[in-house]
Amino acid sequence: MTFETIDFAARLIRCASVTPLDAGALDILQTELETLGFVCTRYPFGAGKDRVDNLYARLGTTAPNFCFAGHTDVVPQGEASDWSAPAFAGQVKDGALWGRGAADMKGGIAAMVGAIADLRAGGWIPEGSISFLITGDEEGPAINGTEKLLKAITDAGEVIDHCLVGEPTNPTQLGQHIKNGRRGSLNAKITVTGTEGHVAYPNLANNPVPALMELLTRLTKRKLDRGNKFFQPSNLEVTTIDIGNPAHNVIPKIARAQFNIRFNTEHHGDDLKAWIIDEVAHVEDDYDCKIDPNLRVTGEAFLTKPCGFTEILLDSAEHILGVRPELSTAGGTSDARYITNYAPVAEFGLIGATMHKVDEHVAVSDIMTLQCIYSDVLTRYFAQ
Repeated sequence: MTFETIDFAARLIRCASVTPLDAGALDILQTELETLGFVCTRYPFGAGKDRVDNLYARLGTTAPNFCFAGHTDVVPQGEASDWSAPAFAGQVKDGALWGRGAADMKGGIAAMVGAIADLRAGGWIPEGSISFLITGDEEGPAINGTEKLLKAITDAGEVIDHCLVGEPTNPTQLGQHIKNGRRGSLNAKITVTGTEGHVAYPNLANNPVPALMELLTRLTKRKLDRGNKFFQPSNLEVTTIDIGNPAHNVIPKIARAQFNIRFNTEHHGDDLKAWIIDEVAHVEDDYDCKIDPNLRVTGEAFLTKPCGFTEILLDSAEHILGVRPELSTAGGTSDARYITNYAPVAEFGLIGATMHKVDEHVAVSDIMTLQCIYSDVLTRYFAQ
């Protein structure tokens, strides 16, 4: 029986798996993988409303282990009335598959499964193993997802040799980008506490606003780097400044700000945190105030240097599409930031132009073309 890739993708979309809900998406995936001969294991982490379900599946028992990674969770639909069709209907119209997750990344997962189904239908058996590492916590806090799943399967004796993540890496057409690295991300919440008072008597108060402004000035005026061969320059962006003071004649007690640093491999998260803390200490001394820097590195910068694995991906894409993608590290973060600690990893998937947007959709032809690329990747990989 021929595997119906688009129908499978539509069934996944009909599961309203908004993080951390699974809504049956992993059950559908597990059923198809078990039909293909995979041994599936579920890994739930967390409890209550934070509980997340995850799946690891493997076909074969020997090395090398080629892993497909991704996620079945999606971002919320937003205003339902803004959608041309229900966000979780999984409709096919005008040559495209519509719905939340079509691009990011249920369409990509369907292409992965379809590639293996087609190869298996022709009697193909990999000289090694194929696995799936699928989380339900990529779009959320990523606390109970890929990071814990990787540790759990490693503790169980699993070894991944190479990993392909099916994120929608292409801006406007297939074959533009293969992601072989990502910048790191540091989130900062700064709280400056002074002393409230009357604006006419500043000597009886301590305004936290000048201290906050001085700290942000010191941080933003530094040029972090000029980029390198593989990465664009790191950047610090202030995203909000909040005083929350409606009165003109009151010096506020507290001033807050948030910023994010997207950093390349010229930096490590701990070094950036140390720099920020050092600047905080200088401003605290100068302004006699209390500054609380809440700093969190959500992912380190990483790079999979061009190698035999990336060449296979490039060759397969070029063979099917007639164009050779560019190796790129641009864009946001993904769960590849965790996988890189276990195996060489790269990302290649569908077009991401509509991901996280109203009327998310992907061309049916693109899903089927991606399936062909994934099939070619597998045959090339195991031929070696």
